[in-house]
Amino acid sequence: MALTPEDVVTKQFQHVRFKEGFDPDEVDDFLDEIVVEWRKTIAENEELKARVAELEAAAAAAPVAVVEAAPVAESGAVVEEAPAPAAGSGAAASAGIIELAQRLHDEHVAEGQAQRDKLISDAQAQAASIVADAEAKSRDEIARLDAERATLETRISELRQFERDYRSQLRGFIEEKLRDLDVAGATSGSSVSAS
Repeated sequence: MALTPEDVVTKQFQHVRFKEGFDPDEVDDFLDEIVVEWRKTIAENEELKARVAELEAAAAAAPVAVVEAAPVAESGAVVEEAPAPAAGSGAAASAGIIELAQRLHDEHVAEGQAQRDKLISDAQAQAASIVADAEAKSRDEIARLDAERATLETRISELRQFERDYRSQLRGFIEEKLRDLDVAGATSGSSVSAS
């Protein structure tokens, strides 16, 4: 099955929870750029195929073709052309035109492949940069959370010690008041029995 720009546009990726991953918006934007370039390449390829078909039809219709100017490729380079055929060699003229068209096609395909390779390497570099940034942020966040956890554990330890001290002081205070009540009750009971 051949991959088309529409396949890239409609491809859905599952979201991963609680794991590192790429920002879906950035991935979508980058894929949109790839689709635009891919569509341009496909359109250019279709134009070249149509041009080849025109040239083949013209070569079949006119046995002798006269080329006035050297064709120029999109890259700006002048494409060499076959020498003008003799008046009686229609097949040679057709072959020259086909060879020229094939050369143009090959140049465009090579340019497209070079552009594709550049886009892929740029995407891989960008992906590596995004992953490195995400890992650095993750390390920083983990370090910050570890420091915060240590601070909280220290605070919890201090609060537990405060609770123990408070309970001990409260128990001592209550026991002292109970002793005071026992002493007050014993003195009031002895004064009632003396009367």
